Amino acid sequence: MQLQMVGVWAMCLWEQMGQPNRVNLVELGPGRGTLMFDLLRGAAKFKSFTESLHVHLVECSPALQKLQHQNLKCMDEDSTSENVEKRAISTLAGTPVSWHAALEQVPSGIPTIIIAHEFYDALPVHQFQRASRGWCEKLVDVTEDSSFRYVLSPQATPATLFLMKRCKWAAAEELEKLGHIEVCPKAMELTNTIAKRIGSDGGGALIIDYGLNGVVSDSLQAIRKHKFVNIFDNPGTADLSAYVDFASVRHSAEEASGAEPCHLENVSVHGPITQSQFLGSLGINFRVEALLQNCTEEQAESLRTGYWRLVGDGEAPFWEGLDDQTPIGMGTRYLAMAIVNKKQGVPVPFQ
Repeated sequence: MQLQMVGVWAMCLWEQMGQPNRVNLVELGPGRGTLMFDLLRGAAKFKSFTESLHVHLVECSPALQKLQHQNLKCMDEDSTSENVEKRAISTLAGTPVSWHAALEQVPSGIPTIIIAHEFYDALPVHQFQRASRGWCEKLVDVTEDSSFRYVLSPQATPATLFLMKRCKWAAAEELEKLGHIEVCPKAMELTNTIAKRIGSDGGGALIIDYGLNGVVSDSLQAIRKHKFVNIFDNPGTADLSAYVDFASVRHSAEEASGAEPCHLENVSVHGPITQSQFLGSLGINFRVEALLQNCTEEQAESLRTGYWRLVGDGEAPFWEGLDDQTPIGMGTRYLAMAIVNKKQGVPVPFQ
């Protein structure tokens, strides 16, 4: 449901862009390709939209690229020239698909729609701790018995520059009460790149992730098999993630839009709003009601719990199953933000 709503957003933006006949649709970190599968399958009947698209998946893992190729039901194009970029055609909607290791490798020059769904939270963060000598970066040290521990940097580190920038964007009273601060240089740089691309080529970007609209203190966590584990427990076997600092994302985009050349002044930032507000405004309630009209009781139960996880807040009040399986609503923990070219006006549903 949620991923189909992202497709609705992309189509609305394309409409606001004046229905250009050529568009780059870029997804950052597509995982198994589920979002793009839902988007292309849901949009297949809107031929003028799908025929304008060239899908670009920014993915550096060969194993995931292969999985995305399979899940998008791609067929490789025959190419006789070595210089021509290899690409495939997704049979879901007859759309060309290309893979790239970085956003910078996606061809520029035509309007671009960028989707970053649960991508920013996986970017590496730097943690700083307040000490008697000021803010010190937390570093990882190896003890005599070969285990890991945190230590504080004895002097300024390269990431200190990003800490200084983040503190400049925050109010003094916001910083006073914090003992820790997380900064994500990669998120700042990526947002800068996105804003520059949208400023020069037109289009927009949608960022959906769990996070805060302010300074993030200490959120880095390790998850293995859906359970939180110690960050130093068997490193490399757990997923690491951190809250996204949406205020920092906003400032990074606005900083890029205030820089030279002047086309970057065309960029505007909207949100963040909660995922619940985002999906509600795009009509997820009507979508769920339509699906409930024509399903079994088991499917209805699955729809209700899925809907609650997307737009609810906390534990589902209607749940009658096992306590440890109670659906937890993420509707207010996840936030949505759009960065768009001002020529398109204010994007749906941020009006």
